[in-house]
Amino acid sequence: DLILHPNNFKNIPQKEIDSYLLERKDFIDGICMSGGEPTLYPDLPAYFKEIKDKGFLVKLDTNGTNPKLLKNLVDFGLVDYIALDIKSSLDFNNYSKAAGIKDKVMMEKVKDSIKLIMNSKIDYEFRTTVVPLLHSDEIVMEIARYITGAKKYVLQNFSPLEKTLDPSYQKIKPYSDEKIQELSEKAKKYVPNCYWR
Repeated sequence: DLILHPNNFKNIPQKEIDSYLLERKDFIDGICMSGGEPTLYPDLPAYFKEIKDKGFLVKLDTNGTNPKLLKNLVDFGLVDYIALDIKSSLDFNNYSKAAGIKDKVMMEKVKDSIKLIMNSKIDYEFRTTVVPLLHSDEIVMEIARYITGAKKYVLQNFSPLEKTLDPSYQKIKPYSDEKIQELSEKAKKYVPNCYWR
């Protein structure tokens, strides 16, 4: 709803968020910044620093298109966990179809982010939402091969029940749980810690 109908939601003042977190500090370990794409906001490092200074852990969900900002977050210890969505195999045609990117520079940025994360000491996972229309067995294996040796790779089964930007996707029948499990078992050849949810 937030992406499709942002005007249906009011802005929450930062003071209200801070107050909410601090009042529940005994029950909340950290925050997760998700999207849209959080790394589009240049003040994200400063915000994460404020959160870290209050004693909270920080998780970031990202599409990996801003490796420069990611490097800043990692280098300065402003993020504790990164979940990077790999939308498809890392060739331009497949990635463009799955993610809607229009230029190869974006594709290279995603690759740079993957390398940055894999070469860092930060805790992370890569994940792919598996959509039958976009992800064959071969494409999932190409992704797993590209991230060989990664700490964790998660296959998420597509759900047509959730609202989608493209309404035609609501008519796509998702893979069975057995099929997703089979794909995760095959991907373990490249990423032993591969599972599905």
